[in-house]
Formats: sequence, C-alpha cells, structure tokens
Amino acid sequence: MAKKATEHVLSDPTQLDALSKRLKRAHGQLGAVVRMLEEGRTCEEIVVQMAAVGKAINTAAFTLIAANLKECIEDDKENGPAVTEKLQKLFLSLA
Repeated sequence: MAKKATEHVLSDPTQLDALSKRLKRAHGQLGAVVRMLEEGRTCEEIVVQMAAVGKAINTAAFTLIAANLKECIEDDKENGPAVTEKLQKLFLSLA
C-alpha cells in the first residue's frame, strides 16, 4: 500500500526511543490507576494519577507531532506545506 504524499513516519531513533519510554511510563501509570480503583483508594488520589497519565500521553502526542513536523520540513520540501497543514490539524485535535 503506497503512502499518501502528506503521510510521514517518524524516523529519528532518538525521538522514537524517547516517545517509547514516555508511553511505557504512561502505560505503567494507567496500570497503577486500575490497581488504585481495585484497592479502594480515594477519588482525589485516583484523579491525580489519571491527570498524570493524561499529561504524559498528551506530551507524547505533541512530541510526536513536533518531531514529524521537523523531519517533514527538513526532508520533504515538496510536500512541506501539505504536511504542515495536516500536522497543525493534529495539534489542534489535542487542544
């Protein structure tokens, strides 16, 4: 299956590693939230942890979009404006 001109896959190994670590951490935090619910922890404690999970995921998403935007601008001048527009829409979807 051929990729559309505005699609891009992140290739920076440093960014990929950082994103993977952040998402694994968020995965662990989410597991902790489930355990907290099962243990009968307070609403406040659970919500604080849920907020941390949400922030970790949003930060990962923003990082992914920013890294993709950087690569697209540097590597693909031809489709740069279309890719930039698509990534801007992704940013806005997180707002």
